[in-house]
Amino acid sequence: MMLDEDGAVTLENDEWKRIWAGNAVVNSVVDYDRYKGFRPDTGERISAEEWPYAISLKQGIETRDVVLDIERFNGTRGTIVVSSSPLRDDTGRVIGAVAANMDISELRVAQKRLEEADRRKDEFLAMLAHELRNPLAPIGTAAQILKRSQNDAARIGQSAEVIERQVGHLTSLVDDLLDVSRVTRGLVTIERAPVDLRRVASAAEEQVQPLLHGRRHELRTALAAGEFFVEGDFNRLVQVVTNLLTNAAKYTPQNGSIALQISSEGDQAIIGVSDNGVGISPDMLPGVFELFTQAERTLDRTQGGLGIGLALVRSLVGLHGGTVDAHSEGADRGSTFTVRLPLVSSPARARPTSPVEDSATQLHRVLVVDDNADAADTLAELLRLLGHEVVTAPDGATALEAAAAGHWDTYVLDIGLPDMTGFALAQRLKGGPAAPDAMFIALTGYGQAHDQVMSKAAGFDHHMVKPPNIAKLISILEHRER
Repeated sequence: MMLDEDGAVTLENDEWKRIWAGNAVVNSVVDYDRYKGFRPDTGERISAEEWPYAISLKQGIETRDVVLDIERFNGTRGTIVVSSSPLRDDTGRVIGAVAANMDISELRVAQKRLEEADRRKDEFLAMLAHELRNPLAPIGTAAQILKRSQNDAARIGQSAEVIERQVGHLTSLVDDLLDVSRVTRGLVTIERAPVDLRRVASAAEEQVQPLLHGRRHELRTALAAGEFFVEGDFNRLVQVVTNLLTNAAKYTPQNGSIALQISSEGDQAIIGVSDNGVGISPDMLPGVFELFTQAERTLDRTQGGLGIGLALVRSLVGLHGGTVDAHSEGADRGSTFTVRLPLVSSPARARPTSPVEDSATQLHRVLVVDDNADAADTLAELLRLLGHEVVTAPDGATALEAAAAGHWDTYVLDIGLPDMTGFALAQRLKGGPAAPDAMFIALTGYGQAHDQVMSKAAGFDHHMVKPPNIAKLISILEHRER
């Protein structure tokens, strides 16, 4: 845009008009009531004298790259970068001004998104540190109690329960992180079979009972009459309901009330989880299922989690062809989460089969290979307490020597060894000293889908992630599960 010495518009091109969604009326003095500019940092509207082209015209000063938020002539908002320069005659007198606007509205929106993502990342890291420290504290304390209670069976038992419970909490945090990573990248597939939502509700209740008991919540379950079968993955649906119940428990003050309802509406099954907790503020409600979104936490709400549970719920429900929504009347008014899934016909009842007796318990000679001495030694000691004969090795070379020196029924191998991978070690053992019927178990911190594929390709019978599910490991060993 160009102005004459009186401030009248002498030229405005099409891009100027597009940016402002209208024209300034050529040959008319600029109407600064129509040109609305705001400082991006404070939101304060600038005066007529502060407009860059007014400064160039009145003060003879050049301006460069002034960022302004604007309200266009049609009422919409945007952001521009303005530069202006005075126009002078041969004597140096200011006889006009020229101004250029660059529309950076989309860039500004992207910048704000990046700033918001960065803020949420920092909040997430702070929450992650908090959530990891919570279980680490009682684990450390319990370990000290164990050291000082060698002859006190009751204290030893209580401390062991604390450690087991808190390790389970840590494991669930890591599993949720891995799950949300796989789901957001589209790497999760679900096994489809008819699933009874009554069984789902029962399994979810069982999983969340320790948390409900610890916070002294009352859980009321209401199952409508009839059958409620959906097509999907039983374990994933249990995860959905468990996450919803866990979320309700964590955001409801102690001695609260939580309700789980299963019903139907037309051709849809309805799962409802409601509570009388802290509720959801109107500004939080639209983004409650977004990753790392979390309501403000007070210091006494120590179980806030990582802000990924509801994001997982939405993704898993979507994989089942369903929807989930949240409702709240506001702060301290409680919340209700409703899942809708397509109903399917109940499957034909299978004829009961005769129970199969468990195979006899077997004791093994086990070679545990792990460069983490604490991990290897504690696992070995546990297996010895169960009657197995166990030797440990810190690397692949030592493991090959031990394997050549004796017969081993089972090899428990870490994958990240210092001198070779567990995959390579398994293949060398199978091609050398290992007996043809020896069982191979990968025990590793790597638990992604491609890690499990590589384990299978290397000849492992089982792939377990650290910390291992001890009950499952014991069952595998005692009954030679393949």
